[in-house]
Amino acid sequence: MPRTIAAVVMAFVLALGAAPARSSEAVTADDMARFLAGLPPPSNSPLAAYTKDPAWQQHARYFDTIFSREISAQLYKVREFSKKYLTDQHDTMLYMFSGPDFLYATSFFPNASTYVLAGLEPVGEIADLTGLDPWTINGELRNLELSMGSLFNFSFFITHNMKTELSEGPVSGTLPILYVFLARTGKTIHEVNFVRLDEHGDFQIADQLATNVSIEKSVRSSLDDATGAKIVFSDGAGPKQTLYYFSTNLADGSFDRSGFSAFLAKLGPADSLIKSASYLLHNAHFARVRKLLLDRSATILQDDSGIPLAYFEPKKWRLEAFGHYAGPISIFANFNQPQMTALFQGANPIEFGIGYRWRRNESNLLIAHKEASPNNDVELTPHSQGEVNATGTAIQSPKKTRKRMENDANRSLGCRIANAFPFCW
Repeated sequence: MPRTIAAVVMAFVLALGAAPARSSEAVTADDMARFLAGLPPPSNSPLAAYTKDPAWQQHARYFDTIFSREISAQLYKVREFSKKYLTDQHDTMLYMFSGPDFLYATSFFPNASTYVLAGLEPVGEIADLTGLDPWTINGELRNLELSMGSLFNFSFFITHNMKTELSEGPVSGTLPILYVFLARTGKTIHEVNFVRLDEHGDFQIADQLATNVSIEKSVRSSLDDATGAKIVFSDGAGPKQTLYYFSTNLADGSFDRSGFSAFLAKLGPADSLIKSASYLLHNAHFARVRKLLLDRSATILQDDSGIPLAYFEPKKWRLEAFGHYAGPISIFANFNQPQMTALFQGANPIEFGIGYRWRRNESNLLIAHKEASPNNDVELTPHSQGEVNATGTAIQSPKKTRKRMENDANRSLGCRIANAFPFCW
C-alpha cells in the first residue's frame, strides 16, 4: 500500500477510534453553523472534539482559503459598491430566485433587519452530527464544499450540482449553506424555527430547529405551500436581524395560493435583489411576482436577467447602469433587450463579476430607484452619464433633496429551464 494512502487510512482509523461518545448536551444552531463552516465551535460544545479529526481540519483550511479569496477578489468590491451607490437602504431586503445565497444578500444590503430569500429548493435537513460516525460526517462536509463551488466560481448556484450533492442525507438542502454563509460572515445564530404560511400570509412556527430537523417531513404538504426557516441572528454585538428562507413556487397561481404574496405585502418598504434569475420575470407566467416587485419595491438592484426594461415607467423610475451589457448567454439568447445597449452607453464601471456573464468586464448591474413626483420648486439637472430611462433617453434628477417613494417589497423564485442557472427546479 502506498505510503500516502496508508497515512490517510490510518488517520481515519484513529479518528474513528477516537470519536467522542455522544454528548448529553444539545448542539446549538450556532455551534452547527460554525462546525459546517470550518470554524471551531466553543470549547464546551459537543462538536468541539470532532474538530480534532484531520478531515475536518482539512475542510476548515479549504474554507479558510476559499472565503479569503472570495472576500478579497469579490465581496470586498461588492461591499464598496454598496457603500457608494446603495446609500438609501431599507429595513426589508427581498431576494427572489435566490436559493441559499445569503452571501450576496448581506454583502449588498448589510443592515436590513429582515431578509426574505425564496426558491423552489427545499429547506432540507441537518442531522445531529454527534450521532454519526466520522466517515459519514466527512462525506457530508465534502458534499457541502462541492455544492457551493459554483457560487465561488461564477457568483451563482448551479441547480444540478446542488441537487446532486445536497439532495438527500443527514446534511441536505439550503439550510446548511445558509448556516455556512452566516458563520463565515461573522454572524451569531440565536434561534432557528421552521415556518409555514397560511393563505393569508400569516406564518406559524412549525418546529424549533436544533440539529435534527427536516422541513419536508414536518410541514410541507404540496408544491403550492410556502414553507421555510426563520433564522434570528446578529452581527457581533449588533442588533438582532431575521433571515427567512421560503421554499415555494412563485409562478402565477401558486404565488397567491401559497400565501407568500400576502406575507410579502405585510412587510415594509424593501430593497430587492435579482440576479442570475433565468429570465423568469420576462415570462408571462411570473406576471404576479413581477408586478408586486414593481409596485412595492423602493429600490431594485438587478442584472439583465431580472425585470425587463420595458416595465420601468420613466416617470416612476430613475435607472442607473453599471458595467457592460453583452446580451444574454447562448441558452437565454431569446431574452436580448436592444434598449439595454443605449442604457449602458457611458455606464459606470463595476470592479467585480456577477450574473451569468460573471467575468468582470462582461457583467452588468442596474439600480432602479423609485421616485416621488418632484416638487415644483426643485430644479432638475442631469444626474450622471450612466443614468437613462427605459427608452434610452437621458433622465433628469433633482439637484436638491427630494423624497423617495417608499413602497412595500417582494421577491420571488421560479422554475427550471437549464442546469446553468440560479437555484431553482
